[in-house]
Amino acid sequence: MPVKALGNVLVLCAIAVVIFAAFVLVGLDGWTYYTTPAAVRGYTSAHQVLRPAGRVGHLFGVGGFVLMLVPIAYSVRKKVRRFRDAGSLKTWLEVHVFCGIFGPVLVTFHTAFKFNGIVSAAYWSMVVVVLSGFVGRYLFVRIPRSIRGHELTQAELDERALQLSRELSAAALPEKLLADIEAFERRVAPPHGAPSFAVLFLGEISMLREIRRFRRMVEQRAVAAELHHNVIEVAAERAMLVRRIAYLKKTKTLFDLWHVFHMPLVYIMFVIVLMHVAVTMYMGYVPFMD
Repeated sequence: MPVKALGNVLVLCAIAVVIFAAFVLVGLDGWTYYTTPAAVRGYTSAHQVLRPAGRVGHLFGVGGFVLMLVPIAYSVRKKVRRFRDAGSLKTWLEVHVFCGIFGPVLVTFHTAFKFNGIVSAAYWSMVVVVLSGFVGRYLFVRIPRSIRGHELTQAELDERALQLSRELSAAALPEKLLADIEAFERRVAPPHGAPSFAVLFLGEISMLREIRRFRRMVEQRAVAAELHHNVIEVAAERAMLVRRIAYLKKTKTLFDLWHVFHMPLVYIMFVIVLMHVAVTMYMGYVPFMD
């Protein structure tokens, strides 16, 4: 499932960021350097290494810029017909998310936490793009897709929901367990009418809470462990699917609007970043050429 996959890649991002930060802050004495007032940082032992034009600081900038270019491949994979079968869209999205988070972390350390001039414009445009990306990712994973990442049609979604209902009906479940399932489905049923933005964005928190509550109720029933595990998985998947079918139209509309907002920000960010790179090279700060 895309949600689980993205959950894994976010955990991987967090681990990578922690390891990298520990290496810089402890291994390279970055903590002392970054907490030293900017006016006297030049006297610290780590200055020649961690300053933006330093041996390692420059590598942070180059590495961050390269990682920020990688997500472009995701857009190519989505839009260019020739690459439609080049791996699953889910995998491409995972790479997109990882590089889109870890790249800006490298850039942050490249700045040495000093934001002024064109560097400030480049950095904060990048931050806005990253934050916007989280919104897009939230909407993307709420549009049901196949294993290869292709968007499912309404008929395919309805068929899957019906299939899950059949699986529950064929399980010969005890009456009390059936009653638990019916009560759970009533509690998480989407409200009638067009969903509000608050329901769309915050409703899944309530959904996850109800799934945990349902899990506890089922586990208290005197049924085989394998059976109650299957019941929980099928009922939870069906409830989530029914919710996303109900909100599909609004989610797609918001996702399209997000694209209109996000893509110009990306272009602006890259223009500013390329200006920054051009200026630094013009001033003689060319990596590996010292």
